[in-house]
Amino acid sequence: MTGRSALLIDFGSTYTKLRAIDLDAGVILGAGQGPSTVTTDVNQGLDTALEDLERRLGELPEFTHRLASSSAAGGLAMITVGLVKELTAEAARLAALGAGAKLIGAHAYKLTDKDAAGIVAQNPDILLLAGGTDGGNEETIRWNADKLAKAGLACPVIIAGNRVCADDIAETLSAAGIDARIAGNVMPEFNVLDVEPARAAIRDVFIERIVHAKGIDKAEARFDAVLMPTPAAVMEGARLLADGNENHAGWGPLMVVDVGGATTDVHSIASGAPADGSVVQYGLPEPYAKRTVEGDLGMRHNARTIVETVGADAFAASAGFSVDEVETFLIAIEADVERLPATDDELRFDAHLAKSAVARAMKRHAGTVEIKQTLTGPVMVQYGKDLTAVGTVIGTGGVLVHGDAPEDILRAGLFDSKDAESLRPKDPALLIDSAYALYAVGLLAGVEPDAALRFAHNNIAENPASRKEGIHGRSPAA
Repeated sequence: MTGRSALLIDFGSTYTKLRAIDLDAGVILGAGQGPSTVTTDVNQGLDTALEDLERRLGELPEFTHRLASSSAAGGLAMITVGLVKELTAEAARLAALGAGAKLIGAHAYKLTDKDAAGIVAQNPDILLLAGGTDGGNEETIRWNADKLAKAGLACPVIIAGNRVCADDIAETLSAAGIDARIAGNVMPEFNVLDVEPARAAIRDVFIERIVHAKGIDKAEARFDAVLMPTPAAVMEGARLLADGNENHAGWGPLMVVDVGGATTDVHSIASGAPADGSVVQYGLPEPYAKRTVEGDLGMRHNARTIVETVGADAFAASAGFSVDEVETFLIAIEADVERLPATDDELRFDAHLAKSAVARAMKRHAGTVEIKQTLTGPVMVQYGKDLTAVGTVIGTGGVLVHGDAPEDILRAGLFDSKDAESLRPKDPALLIDSAYALYAVGLLAGVEPDAALRFAHNNIAENPASRKEGIHGRSPAA
């Protein structure tokens, strides 16, 4: 086997997944996987995955790059603490999600002793401490740092608040034996968002501390680096596709929808500014690269919640089942959350679950617009991102990759004239990441961006959800 190649590794919660990539041709040479063994020795699962890959290839090439991401053991458990819920606390939440964290708690205002004890009891991997603009409120972030120090917090703390008191807060936490790191303020000025420094700090802690805690460092000699949590790799892959580089034009504003068993995740790479100059943006500015995680919309762990959100009668009617049949499907899923659909009816039920999950996840992620009455007359006000002009939506996850109706599922999350206040995409190209390529694109983005873009075009752009040649007569790369 000749030519330059890369090995992309994803240490997942269930499987360690490998992709061998031809860097020059931008194609997958082969894939392999083995059970993740992070609770014992991560090398065992990696060895199994490499053996699987070698069987498929005949022999393993000399890899130019060996890069890895990880979502093992449930990902990066994180708690955020901010000042005002709608401002610095929300900015901290956006920074955490964009870095690939799994939020297990969010607090605003001054912590009580009970709050602090509860945070310690949750045993997070990282805590993001924010509050105050630069030169603004110092009291609350100092108060919260003191409460956390006295409560016996053990995890690293990233300080992403008022820079005037950041050094003092770091000293307070360090004196209590806490690993404290200062990042840029997530809101340096009122209504100005700057989450990238905090995201970078979260990833640094992930590499240095969390990878060790999950046991992945036992295999570190076998790859170049664990660059980032898997959701962050997907985000970076999506960002590269949207923006392109000096050699390749980007696809423009895009979204990624990942329908999983436990959550439905949505990423958007777009400014989200009002498309209509007469519309007024309200509230905290949205990050260009945004991720939301809907923990109540998982296809297996939350199947009943999805049905209840729609309404059992409405769900049954729209899916073409009786309420009793829907209940039978739900009971079977709850008895075995690893269960895969085996009959045509089960496939149809799963597809409708996915449509409902995607519709709600996309609506929650997108912004809204409404008319407000003012002293000078009615004004159209936008909350969140305007995603109506997004040109590409990429779907991934088992039900989209292996199901028979990926286009129908993705269309459920698009703009609906009956719900015109929801600013979801109106007419995007619909693509499927059937090769689970996005994490690989994100890993390659930092070392081989041209190869990453070639690979994405070959494995995503050429795979429309319609299974036909092209969508709307165009490609996102056009």
